[in-house]
Amino acid sequence: MQTVKMVISGAVNAGKTQFIRAISEIEVVSTERKATDDTKDIKKETTVAMDFGRISVGDDLVLHLFGTPGQKRFDFMWEILSEGMLGLIVLVDSTRPETFRETNRIIDFFTAYRDAPYVIAANKQDHENAWSPDELRLALRLNSDVKILPCVATERETVKNVLLELLYVIMQRSTEE
Repeated sequence: MQTVKMVISGAVNAGKTQFIRAISEIEVVSTERKATDDTKDIKKETTVAMDFGRISVGDDLVLHLFGTPGQKRFDFMWEILSEGMLGLIVLVDSTRPETFRETNRIIDFFTAYRDAPYVIAANKQDHENAWSPDELRLALRLNSDVKILPCVATERETVKNVLLELLYVIMQRSTEE
């Protein structure tokens, strides 16, 4: 059985913890703590180190899902968590354009540090004021070759679709090399 590491990152409150909880076949290991800075205005708890979940894909592939903290003060964990990653999912809160600049910083960090395939998950697509994936492409200034997928991090099916799409991107890249 092959085990691969996937990293899920994004700005504060993008939905990383929920994304992992929606798909993990084990109880998620979470480092949620009471928010003490400006984050407390958005949510009560925040990830301070990582989240960890696991999902089996068929009989021969297991994905280890590592969620990063979203706050800048914990971004030292990004480098640690990206060690050995095979792919990256960047979650975007499609309802909060004020987080788009931070999303670009996260994309820039990971693509500069690791040459790993990635996709963008446009989260909270079930909200009335959510930006569409096409609108996000423009706002984030992403090339057309970057996949931007609609997502609702609390819904297992959309989370599964994002993970499967990342696996397709990884496989496609490996055949091109």
